[in-house]
Amino acid sequence: MPWHIGIRWLRAQPTWLTVTVSFLLLLAGWHLLVQLGQYDRFILPGPADVWSQFLLVLGDGRLLKHTFYTVSESLPGLFIGCLVAIPLGYLLAKSPLAERLLSPYLIASQAIPVLAIAPLLTIWVRSVYWSRVLVAVLVVFFPLLINIIAGLRSVPVELYDLMHSLKAGRWQIFRKLEVPAALPIILAGLKVGATLSVIGALVGEFVQPKSQGLGFLLVTARYQFKTDLVFVVLLTLAAIALTMYGAVALLERRWLRWRVVNGD
Repeated sequence: MPWHIGIRWLRAQPTWLTVTVSFLLLLAGWHLLVQLGQYDRFILPGPADVWSQFLLVLGDGRLLKHTFYTVSESLPGLFIGCLVAIPLGYLLAKSPLAERLLSPYLIASQAIPVLAIAPLLTIWVRSVYWSRVLVAVLVVFFPLLINIIAGLRSVPVELYDLMHSLKAGRWQIFRKLEVPAALPIILAGLKVGATLSVIGALVGEFVQPKSQGLGFLLVTARYQFKTDLVFVVLLTLAAIALTMYGAVALLERRWLRWRVVNGD
């Protein structure tokens, strides 16, 4: 019974408190695992070791420098991925001919690992920075495209009939019906794309490790057996992804204020 009471208490608390409690429990479990397993620091460092390494690389400026490079690759990758996916998704959702012509190639492209394409981009694109950005674009593009198509196709036919009966033009239908109706699904895809853009930038840094980015720092830490630094990089990447996801969630809350969700 005390376990159920604790769960009910957590459900009644604000989100920040439940996240804090879960994070503290995670740290405690991590610490116990290290202590009971008696792992060496280079195999599994404890939370204190990771925190000390975090303060070290934060103080000497390495963490901020490499984080800046990774974020500067992830954001353009997400933005360009949206610019490509939105018009193409609209075309595929509205044109059966375009879907028959392009869909097989788009689907087949997803069978090719990004790690296999990334080295080719480094050959074709002279700029190290833009080759990394393009890897992020490739990772972000397809999930966004699928959600855009699904969102546009989720608009009920009856609403189109209503708009036509009101003599609405093509632009009015797009602005007043299709965009609001499809926006929830599109924003859900944008949340996924925001986190995937970080992965894409990291893959680009693995393939093109030019002394910049968290990918370079991660590779360096792995070769030097600095497992505590590896954990610092991984946690930093998680923080970046959560921040970008939260930014999209704020946009969703702002743009979808008109929605009334049962239970909220």
